Amino acid sequence: MQEVIQIRTPKHNGLFDITAEVNAMVVRSGVKEGTVNVYVRGATAAVMIQENWDQSVQNDVIHLLKKLIPSGVWEHDRQDNNGDAHLKAGLVGPSETIPVIDGKLGLSTWQNIFVCEFDGPRKNREIVVTLSNSSG
Repeated sequence: MQEVIQIRTPKHNGLFDITAEVNAMVVRSGVKEGTVNVYVRGATAAVMIQENWDQSVQNDVIHLLKKLIPSGVWEHDRQDNNGDAHLKAGLVGPSETIPVIDGKLGLSTWQNIFVCEFDGPRKNREIVVTLSNSSG
């Protein structure tokens, strides 16, 4: 089973929670045991599993990446001024795989699935969610 989630990213750099959308797909599928892969399309975005308790961890992720990979100093910036976005996306990675356990996402209490936007705002980011059933 595969679906495409579409979100709008209103910030240049930010983490956007898509856990509810992914969980809804798992519930609709009826799969009790398997895996779900979450993959963002685009070279300047990424997917991360991170703490969901409050906004501070998400803010810290953005601040860390800005310190590690500043904007405006990369060769690619001469093309379209987003060299840092490409590097951040490559470092974090475009996908995460989560187990499905007893019909639910196998995330802990403090984990959520986030799309990381590094070159926003964007009217449309596509996230491909692929669910595999391992129980036959």
